[in-house]
Amino acid sequence: MAKAQKSYICQSCGSVSPRWSGKCDGCGQWNTITEEITEASTPKGLSGKQKGRLIEFADLRNDQQSQYPRLLSRIDEFDRVTGGGVVPGAAVLIGGDPGIGKSTLLLQAVCALTRNNVECAYISGEESVDQIRMRADRLGLSDVSLKLASATSVRDIIETVRSAKNKIKLLIIDSIQTMFVDSIDSAPGTVTQVRTSAQEIIRMAKSQSIAVVFVGHVTKDGQIAGPRVLEHLVDTVLYFEGDRSHHFRILRAVKNRFGPTDEIGVFEMAEQGLIEVANPSALFLSQRHEDAAGSAVLAALEGTRPLLVEVQALVAPSSLASPRRAVLGWDHNRLAMIVAVLESRCGVRLSNHDIFLNIAGGIRINEPAADLAVAAALISALSNQPLPADTIFFGEIGLAGEIRQVAQSDIRLKESAKLGFERATIPISPKKKGTKKKISNIVTNEISHVRELASLLGANVNTNNPEEQEY
Repeated sequence: MAKAQKSYICQSCGSVSPRWSGKCDGCGQWNTITEEITEASTPKGLSGKQKGRLIEFADLRNDQQSQYPRLLSRIDEFDRVTGGGVVPGAAVLIGGDPGIGKSTLLLQAVCALTRNNVECAYISGEESVDQIRMRADRLGLSDVSLKLASATSVRDIIETVRSAKNKIKLLIIDSIQTMFVDSIDSAPGTVTQVRTSAQEIIRMAKSQSIAVVFVGHVTKDGQIAGPRVLEHLVDTVLYFEGDRSHHFRILRAVKNRFGPTDEIGVFEMAEQGLIEVANPSALFLSQRHEDAAGSAVLAALEGTRPLLVEVQALVAPSSLASPRRAVLGWDHNRLAMIVAVLESRCGVRLSNHDIFLNIAGGIRINEPAADLAVAAALISALSNQPLPADTIFFGEIGLAGEIRQVAQSDIRLKESAKLGFERATIPISPKKKGTKKKISNIVTNEISHVRELASLLGANVNTNNPEEQEY
């Protein structure tokens, strides 16, 4: 029998240390290293007489043209993010802040699948069966014949799923941090337990063509807790995000082997549960004040979906030596870059002002196409002049002040035209040089530098260097 030995594993990144220390050398986190008992085994190599079995190769072309039908929940926003439905045998990991609505979303999804004659099972390691029934009653789902269980033993779960009379096609594990393998002498939630539990369940799901969805806890930094290898084991990684002060929730795909990444689904948290939002652009702009200075409309693109959001900026004189920079829903470092470009390339003085930037609606925008809208909002807030209410902005700003092209401009313009916008300020098209033309019933103003943006807005901004001010 192999002799057990102690190892010290970081619960944040999974790196192994020969001894305990207060700080992990791998990720730099403090007080994350815990002691775990592992079975020591001596590697024997492949020098023995036993031979391995021959692996059978298959052709890339499939003569039978058989396709796996996806499991459709008929919740369009959920099916969109998963790439058109959950693929049988796929492993999905969904993470999010506590209380954001992960369990509610999955309960609604599996109940919708059950109503579509898909055999589903919901296994919770955090709640009892009666507690799940209470949530189902609140959501109006008590009439669905869904298989419920409360268990934490991976061995029991695998045996139950394999011996089920009716083959289960979708399995929910809520959450993976509560599962444990009885052959490992460590507590549930540790790196070894999370990794091994996920491996065993995924191996069973792949062999039985069962789609499995794991719920994962997140750390204070918003990352899924446990080893990073967990995100590599699964086929799809989803994040359920949103601000608790807002009733909007965003389901975002950051990894998907069977569909596009960076796809989002928008939901609204209501008394009866999560309601999908078919037209999020109109919802995000519903409370916009068109005559307010510092407000610009951005035509963003999340995955394959165009999304119109309001960029709000507030610029106020500051008496502090280091003026404040507060950002919600956008990259703080990118704001600093835009401010520096506006100052050095077109003479807009912002260094002695406090700047507050917000993406209205609680959504987070990550693409560089928001640069032009942010610059327009800053110039508008500084000059106290409202922007045209029927104009949208998108484009990337370089360090030299040039406006660069972004992807899928036509899709952004078509979505803007549907919502009644008539003008757009965008980068110059490389195919046809020109200042104005009409695309998708929208008159576009094509610019190549931030100086043209300030001149187009007719801003009257004071500067300490008149030679830099060309507008």
